[in-house]
Amino acid sequence: MAPYLLGLRLDGRRVLVVGGGRVAQRRVPALLDAGASVTLISPSVTPALDDLIASGRVTWERRPYQVGDCDGAWLVHACTDHRDVNTAVAAEAEAKRIWCVRADDKDASAAWTPASGRVEEVGVAVTAGGDPRRAAGIRDAIVGALRDGTVDARRHRTKPVGVALVGGGPGDPGLITVRGRQLLAQADVVVADRLAPRALLDELSPDVELIDAAKVPYGRSLSQEKINELLIEHARKGRFVVRLKGGDPFVFGRGGEEMIACARAGIPVTVVPGITSAVAVPGAAGVPVTHRGVSQEFHVISVHVAPGDPRSTVDWPGLARSTGTLILLMAVERIKEIAETLVRDGRSPETPVMVVQDGTLPTQRAVAATLSTVAERVTAAGVRPPAIVIVGEVVKVGQEIEMVRAERIP
Repeated sequence: MAPYLLGLRLDGRRVLVVGGGRVAQRRVPALLDAGASVTLISPSVTPALDDLIASGRVTWERRPYQVGDCDGAWLVHACTDHRDVNTAVAAEAEAKRIWCVRADDKDASAAWTPASGRVEEVGVAVTAGGDPRRAAGIRDAIVGALRDGTVDARRHRTKPVGVALVGGGPGDPGLITVRGRQLLAQADVVVADRLAPRALLDELSPDVELIDAAKVPYGRSLSQEKINELLIEHARKGRFVVRLKGGDPFVFGRGGEEMIACARAGIPVTVVPGITSAVAVPGAAGVPVTHRGVSQEFHVISVHVAPGDPRSTVDWPGLARSTGTLILLMAVERIKEIAETLVRDGRSPETPVMVVQDGTLPTQRAVAATLSTVAERVTAAGVRPPAIVIVGEVVKVGQEIEMVRAERIP
């Protein structure tokens, strides 16, 4: 007969575990997470169980099982390596009408422990005819699908409210966080940036309203004020709004402005950090932004206005004197002025530079140069935004890594 699946609420209830080996080591943490008051009976325990005992979370009676140990228990786990002991424990539990799980014999066990997992408030429990490995495999597939939004999580009694500022990462849709993908799957409205991972938008349910908030360099754009208005307008209608951004919302993403606007309007905001392209794109190109003995600092600079522009707040002389790595965003169109400024203020014209276009995407490409040649090479290669400019000796480290890999890989 198929088992009758039931979710036990064990908070404060006594659960007996007989045995202190690897099976008990797996079972006890889940019981504690459910709030159970766990009594463990065994002459010895594994180091992991010993740690739980030392923390005071488990009551350990250091002895073999005795008849009468099941008294007062709501649930019993027979987890010893001895079949006769497990049989005796199960028999006592059966006589006292207490559910008992036997680890050694699924057919003789009154109950089975399902392969379980949890994603926020959703609990998943799978039994597979008593086959724990198969059950675990199915459990993992379901939990993974819930986490990444593959399984539609939008239909439930309660859903997120207000606005979520979600960092989508540097471009590759696989680099959005698990939390970000979960919230995207529950959205009623998605307000997406140009640099947000566009492939994820194809996975949205047809009833999700998609608003293009692209800011195209030197082209059409939706003003920040209008974006703020849209977030507030839809949230006030009771719709859950995801503001999907490239990179991280608070790294040159104007997430702070949107959060302030929502706060002033009384709209709750959830912030989901994202992987910033300032670190991810150099990494994808094989360049570490810091490296022992080479650079112990890195600076991330937005160059939306050129050096010397009265609107610029960047300390270019200080950056030129620094030996740290410079990560320049929105710099391609002003690369000539940037290179000349850094050299004039003290950086060597032979400082290595790498410009990476479309970082983490299939179209990624990189141009290597120095401060004295970078403007000419970027123009010759036709590099266009989005691109990240890396300035510093770490570029040589990346090139060394690439050379070693080329020699090692047949």
